[in-house]
Amino acid sequence: MRHRKAGKKLGRDSSHRRAILRNLVTSLFKHEEISTTHAKAKALRPIAEKMITLAKRGDLHARRQALSYIMDKSVTHKLFDQTKDRFLNRHGGYLRILKTGHRTGDGAPLAIIQLLSANEEKKSGKTTRKGVKGEKKIPKKVPDEKAKPKGKMKVSEDKQEKVEKP
Repeated sequence: MRHRKAGKKLGRDSSHRRAILRNLVTSLFKHEEISTTHAKAKALRPIAEKMITLAKRGDLHARRQALSYIMDKSVTHKLFDQTKDRFLNRHGGYLRILKTGHRTGDGAPLAIIQLLSANEEKKSGKTTRKGVKGEKKIPKKVPDEKAKPKGKMKVSEDKQEKVEKP
């Protein structure tokens, strides 16, 4: 049983898996968008987000930790100098994974993983409201100009002129 075993194995031994994830993180920060399988993209996300968090911290120890994981020194400098500024006001959720279909050779599900741009904001709260089971959903009433209001209502002068003229 796999109780308390975090992470996906991706069908590889530990050293190969670590090498693949290091290469993927390096390529992601170098190109800001890569295409890979959906499983690899999901395994890559937490590691890449930790690297961005290290960059936001910005001290010497964080830089050395990132340099020990990212394969290219220039990519690490780019992460700490340019990419960090993009995410200063954001608390997590730096990446987006988009499903793109299946690979023709083996049918593996493919995905694009990309860094979010600076002007994109997180959606706050829920966008839809789910009803309780068994409860009828009541649509919002839209005001209708043809519907007659109940009771006396003041009518503007423009509408009175239109009513009187015909």
